[in-house]
Amino acid sequence: MKIASFNINGIKARLEALTNWLDEAQPDVAVLQEIKTVDEGFPHAPFEERGYNVETHGQKGFNGVAILSKHPLEDVQRGLPGDDEDEQARWIEATVMGEATSLRVCGLYLPNGNPAPGPKYDYKLAWMARQKARAAELLATEEPFLMAGDYNVIPQDEDAKRPEAWREDALALPQSRAAFRELVAMGFTEAFRARVQGPGHYTFWDYQAGAWNRDDGIRIDHFLLSPQAADRLTDTAIDKDIRGREKPSDHVPIWVELDV
Repeated sequence: MKIASFNINGIKARLEALTNWLDEAQPDVAVLQEIKTVDEGFPHAPFEERGYNVETHGQKGFNGVAILSKHPLEDVQRGLPGDDEDEQARWIEATVMGEATSLRVCGLYLPNGNPAPGPKYDYKLAWMARQKARAAELLATEEPFLMAGDYNVIPQDEDAKRPEAWREDALALPQSRAAFRELVAMGFTEAFRARVQGPGHYTFWDYQAGAWNRDDGIRIDHFLLSPQAADRLTDTAIDKDIRGREKPSDHVPIWVELDV
């Protein structure tokens, strides 16, 4: 099963770019971030025509996450537990029914946190603590699951072309990196780094200052696999070339293949 994550940066603005990529890449499951629309405004038809079941957790104008799946989706949950007053649409999870077994898929759009310090950074760290709590609940089931999406965390310096430019940014502050490491240390496998080492691998290039042309990127989109899912990992990659196409998102897809 091929599972992809793609921060699309506006489903309506990138609909053609997304459907073209889906036709080429043929993921069985795609988790999307920043759909930037309410659920009622999500364009279901182009995806259903391609055989995808669609589940969304939307929000007007910004945020918003979705799951597209060619397999049945069961037990869909919207919103990250732990804060009943949090209205930001940043988390969706569902069970994907594979041929051999089921897989719990959690799609996430972790808060950016800038400017830091400040309330937005406090929210980011609190959100990561809630994610850790939810992860503990899912680990306790001992069923295969993954958490994929835009983490807005640069795990280490080699994940940025110019690490010095991010020293004071919420994406690379020591507290952000520590929270990410604590999450991984619960027993997760960071799929891409389990297969690919070294610098020069990015998933985001800013629209400003010719970042794409200079390959001035960062790696902030990640797959964390539970032990039961990590045992089934067969491949992973970043579809970098998508960034150079017409009307691209500032992110590119990252994907894993699991034997499920």
